[in-house]
Amino acid sequence: MVSSEEHNSIYDIKISTVSAGFISGHNACQELTEMDLAMKLHYLRFVYYFTTPAFEGLTIINIKETMFNWLNYAYIPCGRFRRSDSGRPYIKCNDSGVRIIEAKCRVCLDEWLESKDGSRHKLLVPNQVLGPDLNFSPLVMIQLTDFKCGGKSVGMTWSHVLGDTFSAVGFMNLWSQVFGGHYPARPLTMAQQQARAHDTPIPDPLSVKRVGPVGDLWSTSNSSEMETFSFHISTSELTQLQAKIYQEKVDKQIPVFECICVVIWQSLANCRDDSGPKVVTICKNDLKNRTKGIITNESQDIRVVKTNISANNYEPFELASLIMNNVDDERVNIKEAMGNDKELPDFLIYGANLTFVDLSDASFYDMEIRGQKPIYVSCIIDNIGDEGVVLVLPRPKGCSDGRIVRMTLPQNQVMKFKSALKEDWRIG
Repeated sequence: MVSSEEHNSIYDIKISTVSAGFISGHNACQELTEMDLAMKLHYLRFVYYFTTPAFEGLTIINIKETMFNWLNYAYIPCGRFRRSDSGRPYIKCNDSGVRIIEAKCRVCLDEWLESKDGSRHKLLVPNQVLGPDLNFSPLVMIQLTDFKCGGKSVGMTWSHVLGDTFSAVGFMNLWSQVFGGHYPARPLTMAQQQARAHDTPIPDPLSVKRVGPVGDLWSTSNSSEMETFSFHISTSELTQLQAKIYQEKVDKQIPVFECICVVIWQSLANCRDDSGPKVVTICKNDLKNRTKGIITNESQDIRVVKTNISANNYEPFELASLIMNNVDDERVNIKEAMGNDKELPDFLIYGANLTFVDLSDASFYDMEIRGQKPIYVSCIIDNIGDEGVVLVLPRPKGCSDGRIVRMTLPQNQVMKFKSALKEDWRIG
């Protein structure tokens, strides 16, 4: 939990709006796919941390000038939501802009990052959601925070309805390219809506939780307090985990992401009275269906793994094999459930089941400002279901290898989970 002292460390807050430097959206209407609408209640919140040289000597006017040029090539996220006569949301590309928050921090960057309180990052990124005035709600918000020592953080809230994490990272990397004077051949676009049938509603897929109706306030609440925390698994620890799970009983070594899924799933099964989750969701980047220059939700692989027994009743290599080989692709089911329901249901996907998200290949550290890359990037998925989310993130470039695992769980499970993780796997 963020303390009042930490809240008070952020001060001198100013709010403004930046849009494209010239008319770019031309008031076009951007239709949304079924998968876009299925993800509309989720938000991605990133914080990029830069040392002093990155922004040294630049005024806020200088920074906004680079944003004017950037948003010329990213006018869709500058739009606002409208509803058609049928009630279906779409984006009006009217150049209304991206909301900018300027703030200062009384703490030095090194001191801030030394804290093990993962909730601290939330103070450096806007926490707003879309609505209730949906027509006026910005789809993207950016917070620029100056640290006492001269470092700066760039926090971004990205509405998941625009696209997945890889889309959001691409959006930020585009700014760094334009910052350096490198302009893309064409603006970012979104995946096109496919023809859809409105037949009788079908059963909800295993990967979703139906909520609402939420109306024009795209947010939900959890039944219990949620807590976000993170831990680092080093390369040597990953090697040991793979050896422990592998045991020469499978045809090939278990990949890192699946090893982490096994460790966390079994640790949760150990600490929960109900023997833990028996259905989990696995989200990965589908490189085959991803095209450069497109922000989309269509390229995220969403699969479910089911079992009738506790995860602890499996040998680790058996559970790993189940995760790799016995998964059901849910994307078509989600689209059909959304498209065949005339009421456009409100779904949660992240946290509907315990959800593992593989972001190991996300290019967070490709963002570069004046030759400086971020020394650390925080990423969370917000507005999730009660079962929790596990993000597997890359380490900063130049650091020792390994993975950062950032988890959001019900607060009453966290201490027991950390104890099980340390006792069973020597992690933490």
